Amino acid sequence: MYQTDVLIIGAGAVGVALAREFSKYKVDVLVCDKNDDVGGEASKSNSGLTSTSATMTPGTLECRLRTISHSMIDVLCRELDVPISHCGSIAPVVYPEQLEVVPNLLEKAFQNGVYDYEFLPKEEVLAMEPVLNPDILGGIYSPRDSQINQFLMVVAQAENAAENGVDFLLDCKVTGMDVAGGRIETVHTTRGDIKAKWIINAAGLHCDDIAKMVEECDFSVHPRKGEFYVLSHETPVKVSHIISSIPSAKTRGVLVIPTVDGNILVGPTADDIEDKTDKKTTREGMAEIKRKALDMVPGLQFSDTITQFVGVRPAREPEGYNILISEKVKGYVGISGIRSTGLTSSLAIAKYTVHEMKAAGFEAERKVGWIRYRRGIVRFADKTDEEKDALIQADPLYGKIICRCEQVTESEIRQAIRRPVGAKTLDAVKRRVRAGMGRCQSGFCGPQVIRILAEELGIDENEVRKRGAKAFMLDHPEP
Repeated sequence: MYQTDVLIIGAGAVGVALAREFSKYKVDVLVCDKNDDVGGEASKSNSGLTSTSATMTPGTLECRLRTISHSMIDVLCRELDVPISHCGSIAPVVYPEQLEVVPNLLEKAFQNGVYDYEFLPKEEVLAMEPVLNPDILGGIYSPRDSQINQFLMVVAQAENAAENGVDFLLDCKVTGMDVAGGRIETVHTTRGDIKAKWIINAAGLHCDDIAKMVEECDFSVHPRKGEFYVLSHETPVKVSHIISSIPSAKTRGVLVIPTVDGNILVGPTADDIEDKTDKKTTREGMAEIKRKALDMVPGLQFSDTITQFVGVRPAREPEGYNILISEKVKGYVGISGIRSTGLTSSLAIAKYTVHEMKAAGFEAERKVGWIRYRRGIVRFADKTDEEKDALIQADPLYGKIICRCEQVTESEIRQAIRRPVGAKTLDAVKRRVRAGMGRCQSGFCGPQVIRILAEELGIDENEVRKRGAKAFMLDHPEP
């Protein structure tokens, strides 16, 4: 039996932002998630964009929170040492019919206070981004759109929250709740029961499943699948801005993204599906991405693809952000409708939720000595030869390369495992320090990372997982 003041269900972008916000107060906080690592599902498999509210429906809660949160992200990155690229975005107009929607897009952006969302003539756009289709008719430039390492944005907040006293319970699926007298008495999980004064449902793709447990579900979640290509560092045709299709009501469209780590990310699709667990790429989806991307950047070399992946976003019906402070079930807070804009909006969602909870009776005193800053793991590959020598002198394990493709050292991997809310699986190591994210996709470094995980966790190598509860890397007998 676990007891806490605040239980947060879900350790994605919203869940960890909430955890860090609550860590400022003198309350006990527990975060549980069914996955083996923080990052949830949608939060670790998206484009990593932090964008303005230019394309949002004016006046909505989503638009308000995205506007506020976008301005907070730079501060978070400085405080928690999270890589971000302020590259801006360009949406090229490829077809004449796209020109017809440009005035409406510009007016919507202006209503949302994004005054620097501008249409530029063809010559100016091509001067900024020469690899674009030479036949474009112009483009919309948004200089404050950025690309962030979404994995580290989540991990950094979790680590900082843990340093400030928040507990994380992973591999922990919520299976039910006992409600009596208008309160949640007990939360049942696969790792034991939890009692809490406040329960916050930040379960993203599965927030409707949790909401049904307390009969506070007047909505449904429909998974929206997005497929992506990842191109290698060495691909010869690169962009320096985020290249975006002209947005539609449903999606921002296909993107060509220069990531903070040097890859080119291309995608996604936006297909409504039924199965929340469907992470399979499709021939049709990948072909659609390729066609739309080549319309904008004709020289892209898809032969340099090193991997493909799928992200599933939690589209809500009825749509829109919803933050419910339940009147029927005292202490229950439901957060739903946080789809592809959730990464950008997460910081403001956390602030807004705590504010609404205070108005509903949540009481907490601010801590003295709250730890604001976190330093990331020093990345060997980014350093000069002199800096590398200094790192090796201080820690000889910085002199042992484990991942050749990404130049990741043994020291970085061991730090990723030992840190607060540390990595317990191969994929968790990969997200923190990029071991296995290069061209060979763990072909060389995988066995070495298995060895290091086993040593650090004190388990046999055949107990080391790739991810999840049962995805073991080596032959593992059924219990």
